Amino acid sequence: MSDGDYDYLIKFLALGDSGVGKTSLLYQYTDGKFNSKFITTVGIDFREKRVVYRPNGPDGVGGRGQRIHLQLWDTAGQERFRSLTTAFFRDAMGFLLLFDLTNEQSFLNVRNWISQLQMHAYCENPDIVLCGNKSDLEDQRMVKEEEAKELAEKYGIPYFETSAATGNNVSKAIETLLDLIMKRMERCVDKSWIPEGVVRSNGHSSTEQLNEEQEKGRCGC
Repeated sequence: MSDGDYDYLIKFLALGDSGVGKTSLLYQYTDGKFNSKFITTVGIDFREKRVVYRPNGPDGVGGRGQRIHLQLWDTAGQERFRSLTTAFFRDAMGFLLLFDLTNEQSFLNVRNWISQLQMHAYCENPDIVLCGNKSDLEDQRMVKEEEAKELAEKYGIPYFETSAATGNNVSKAIETLLDLIMKRMERCVDKSWIPEGVVRSNGHSSTEQLNEEQEKGRCGC
C-alpha cells in the first residue's frame, strides 16, 4: 500500500505504568524485533503499520478486506506526564492497557488507568484490551493469570498474556482490539464519537462512509 492507499486511519493508544513494556511491545508488533535497551518514553511517541482487516460475515466467511493504517501511540507512564497523556485519550479509538506480570503494583494500578479512560476517552465504555506483559519471565511472575482474568471480566474486556521479547500474543492482542473497533463503527448509529481524521482514500470521511452503510444498531457508548 502506498502512503495514501488505505480505507481507515485508526489510532490506538498504549498505556500503563512506566516500565511495563509499552514501547517494546509496539516495536515487536511493527518491526518484529525486541530491543531490551529502550529508554523510558518521554511524553508521546508513535509507530505505524498497514494491515488488511477482513470482517467475518454471518456464515463465518471473511468479507472484503479493508485497508487499515494503524497509528500506535506510545505514552509515558510517569505521573508527571499524565496530563499530556490524557490529552491524547479522546483522539484514540482503542486502548492497549499494559501491566507487568513481574510487578504487582503495575497490576493494582490498572483500575486507576481504566478510571482515567472512563473520564477522558470518547465515551465511558471505550474499547480496551488488557495485556499482562513479560509473560516470558515466568520465574519472576507476581500476578496470577486467574487474578488478571477476573479483573478483565469485571470490566468486560479481553485479556492476553503477552511477551514483547518473544512476540507471544502481541499480534493477537492488537488484532482483537482492531476487531472491536471495526465492529463498533459498523453498529453505531451515532458517529460523533469517531475522531476527525479517520479518512478513506477516496476522500470521504469515515463518518460519511459509515452513514451510507446499513445501520445495524446503536453505539455501545
